[in-house]
Amino acid sequence: MAGILYIVPTPVGNLEDMTFRAIRVLKEADLILAEDTRTSSVLLKHFEISGRLESHHKFNEHKTASMIKERILAGLNVALISDAGTPGISDPGFLLARTCIEEGIEVQTLPGATAFVPALVSSGYPCDRFCFEGFLPQKKGRQTKIESLAGETRTMIFYESPYRLVKTLEQFAEYFGPQRQCSVAREISKKFEEHRRGSLEDVASWFREHEPKGEIVIIVAGAPEVQKEKKKYHKADRDDE
Repeated sequence: MAGILYIVPTPVGNLEDMTFRAIRVLKEADLILAEDTRTSSVLLKHFEISGRLESHHKFNEHKTASMIKERILAGLNVALISDAGTPGISDPGFLLARTCIEEGIEVQTLPGATAFVPALVSSGYPCDRFCFEGFLPQKKGRQTKIESLAGETRTMIFYESPYRLVKTLEQFAEYFGPQRQCSVAREISKKFEEHRRGSLEDVASWFREHEPKGEIVIIVAGAPEVQKEKKKYHKADRDDE
């Protein structure tokens, strides 16, 4: 009888965010796959979890997914974790989940910590409709991607490195308008959690003077419907030329 693939969220900051179910599943799993075994070893030791640990990350997932699938088919219950948050959300996980699903293997994803949800809810912007963009391309296609989102009316969510934060906010201001509202959440669930809200122009200015550190989530308010309509008209005008 085939085993089960468990996708298990781990805390993005505060270890108290670990769920009882996540601890139980990790203790009972025959094998735990971790993005970085050194990072995960600290977490597992804290919760007295001593299961077998192997690496599964973006550099080897294409090679290991098929082998892991065969081990689950042979009866092993496997738990996948990332360094922090829910695997598959800007972390390895999608490929293994798809590989298992295609083989008819049961995939159970536990609810739990992820950085963008508290950042979104704490922003004060509409949460009924939003789009998650994750990390933008660093070079090729970056400008085109940002430009394509200028008329997006849903609240937008981005992950970003502290080293590129100011540049990204400046690019958003250029394409979305300097007065478009945003919220930058830093170090979610950690001791120095911070939320900086305001216009793209003002928030970029703040972080030019105060060097950002830690994990970053950027929430950008959607474009007004009027702006979206203007963009449609401009495109129609160009098509007529």
